[in-house]
Amino acid sequence: MPSLPNIVLILADNLGWGELGCYGGGVLRGAPTPRIDALAAQGMRFLNFNVESDCVPTRAALMTGRQAIRTGAFQSTPAGLPQGLTRWEITMAQLLSGRGYATGHFGKWHLGDIEGRLPTDRGFDEWYGIPRTSNESQYTTSIGYDSTKAPLPYIMEGTAGSPSRTVKLFDLDSRRTIDREIADKTIGFMQRQSAAKKPFFAYVPITQIHFPTICHPDFKGRTGHGEMADSLAEMDHNVGLILDAVDRLGIAGNTIFLFGSDNGPEFRKPWRGTAGYWRSTYHTAMEGSLRVPFMLRWPGKVPSGVETNEIVHIADLFPTIARITGAEVPTDRVIDGIDQLDFFTGKQAASNREGFVFYIKQELRAVKWKDWKLHLVWEPEVNDGPIKLESPYLFNLIQDPKEETDIATANSWASSHMRRMVLDFQKSLQDYPPVPPGARDPYTPPKRG
Repeated sequence: MPSLPNIVLILADNLGWGELGCYGGGVLRGAPTPRIDALAAQGMRFLNFNVESDCVPTRAALMTGRQAIRTGAFQSTPAGLPQGLTRWEITMAQLLSGRGYATGHFGKWHLGDIEGRLPTDRGFDEWYGIPRTSNESQYTTSIGYDSTKAPLPYIMEGTAGSPSRTVKLFDLDSRRTIDREIADKTIGFMQRQSAAKKPFFAYVPITQIHFPTICHPDFKGRTGHGEMADSLAEMDHNVGLILDAVDRLGIAGNTIFLFGSDNGPEFRKPWRGTAGYWRSTYHTAMEGSLRVPFMLRWPGKVPSGVETNEIVHIADLFPTIARITGAEVPTDRVIDGIDQLDFFTGKQAASNREGFVFYIKQELRAVKWKDWKLHLVWEPEVNDGPIKLESPYLFNLIQDPKEETDIATANSWASSHMRRMVLDFQKSLQDYPPVPPGARDPYTPPKRG
């Protein structure tokens, strides 16, 4: 029986579709990204990989295979309050741990910051990083900051079976160095598991290029185009460090290496990012929010040099990785992810997914199906709306990638089908009521009628 493959999953933060060289950015954004570009060429590069509206819901969908409207993890709340995933949810780390994998989390969690909901409570053997998000690094330099009202943010670490502990203050200085530390911790984890000949899952949600977008001291001034470009160059370098370690350990042939982003680009100035070919930023339902860079390398399994515009959703990674590793997908709840293994490995030309519904928090915003996009709520830029539409807007994304010309009148057939998709999804929410936001543990779902 072949050995189980190692899995390295790097998730960048707020990295827009148009930032990397292999997606039309790179030198145009002031920083070549040769290591990530080379990775994309060695496997499958996705042009239509879709995520949820922002950090928390995307990470929840990745870890559970369920859209965030179902898990209640669709927004962040103040520190110390019930947030993120209830312990009733089954995470990817738990699935892989049950198959004998060593599991490590290195980076930004953002799925629960209290004991019981930290990474080592949710299937990871060890973790190092931040429980919430990067903008907290600004707290200690903010005017009038009061630590009795908003607690000091810390970098933390932990091992399964013991309480997590604080390592050091997460401020602007440690914000500059944390991604290098994440890379080093990931490499150390891979070395230990390789020496023990144990399959591993390294989940590496790095913090770049989330605001404040400031880089490691070694990279400040490196590009000559400001700290946004310097941070992009740093990110490429850190991904290269992890890739080099995989090669050095001699495990590249049996390692699935994935790299992507949690959502579209930042909208805040001076950290505004770009979605390149697409329009707008995260926190909207525009394609610039939904589509992100994503690539997959698995030598001997996934063909190299493949570029695809087939629709894939981040929730699809959950059942796909489960099938690869022989893990059992839960059957007592709705799993929105679709197994894409045959598509990824070239056994079939098309994705197993034709579309999905898109929520921001608890509001249904849009439906995507094949080359069509139906907006039920219109917000082309953050805070430029949202406007609930009596007559939804319909766009063809091949003919109109910027979503500028509504063609619903002449194409009502497509709208009709997409409305049925909405009704089917809403019925599933009635049949399996979603976890309410802020639900406490232990959580028990209501009995089905």
